Amino acid sequence: MVQKTKGNKVYKTMQGKVVDMDMLRKRNELTPAVGNAKINARGDELGAGGKIVRKREDVVKEYYENSKGVVEQQAVSEPVKDLVDDWEEPGVADDDWVEDKDGNFVKKGD
Repeated sequence: MVQKTKGNKVYKTMQGKVVDMDMLRKRNELTPAVGNAKINARGDELGAGGKIVRKREDVVKEYYENSKGVVEQQAVSEPVKDLVDDWEEPGVADDDWVEDKDGNFVKKGD
């Protein structure tokens, strides 16, 4: 895998020393990482004695081959009716309330 460089990363310290970050990164590319990750700075997997077991390209290739990617979701056509057992259509309820001409709900017979 080819990495794109985003300009020359050259910094000047407070004491006036020049630090080239790209050169520093390239120089330490095969140095084992600090910690228990068992990889080097480039991303290669390391085995006993710091030997490269799998290259970074192989690790990335295997990841993308085994990755499922985006999970496809299906839209539910009528979610409320399908998920609720006691669904009643609005306005068809069997209760004692009715709507009067002003839009207020009153008991039947009043």
